[in-house]
Amino acid sequence: MRWLLGVPALYRMILDNDRVDQYQLNSLLYCFCGGDVLPAEMYSRWETRFHIPIYQVYGSTEVGHVCYSRIDKKPKPGTIGLPLKSRECIIVNPATLEPVSPGESGELLVSSPYTIKGYWNKPDETERTCVLIDGKVFCRMGDFVSEDEDGELYYVERSADLIKHKGYRISASEVEAILQDHPTVVGACVVGVPDERVGERIKAIVVLKEDARGVGGSDLIKWCRERLAPYKVPAYIEFRDMLPKSKVGKLLRREIRDEERRRVSKR
Repeated sequence: MRWLLGVPALYRMILDNDRVDQYQLNSLLYCFCGGDVLPAEMYSRWETRFHIPIYQVYGSTEVGHVCYSRIDKKPKPGTIGLPLKSRECIIVNPATLEPVSPGESGELLVSSPYTIKGYWNKPDETERTCVLIDGKVFCRMGDFVSEDEDGELYYVERSADLIKHKGYRISASEVEAILQDHPTVVGACVVGVPDERVGERIKAIVVLKEDARGVGGSDLIKWCRERLAPYKVPAYIEFRDMLPKSKVGKLLRREIRDEERRRVSKR
């Protein structure tokens, strides 16, 4: 095997497998990760263990592959890479579709000869997703990104996963990454719970390692307080045995979010 493409859950499963030392990975040259945000802790563990960096890939069903990290140098932390030459990418204010200032985050729009121009028999979804700018059809990715001086893109958050708390926009994946850095945590899902006073309260659903002992919600909240701005710290921690994931191992945050909103509506 010369190269490996997987989601973060796959890389974590390999790292945490107690039989991984029985397998030879010497022939592995390139590792790529897509489908979700790769936690920095997992990237570091993988590189330390196997001496191979994990390169990020970004794309979607509607537009195909959009970005790849350059393989001629070590990936920058947090980057999803450079747009392919066949893809035109712009970063805009989602409300006005006007380009944002350099370095600012905004919604990613992508155009190419290969992007979809509409959904079959779904005019409303087509209108929401496909927009005409300067005579070209761009696909709204629904993801917030920023761009650095080298033209590389950095994933900020899925627009639906931005938690609106006390006027702040909080990245769910940022809080999840901090929780997953804790030595006893194997998985985390952070969502916003509707609240009339503050907009949304931050709640974390956490899965601990099987051999974890004596770790409670207060311990993880303290861990977050030491590493996050006060307004980003979860108000609640709930422990579960597993998190909902797709067939390819991608976290289904939407299921947790919908579940929490149903709970609130029943009160």
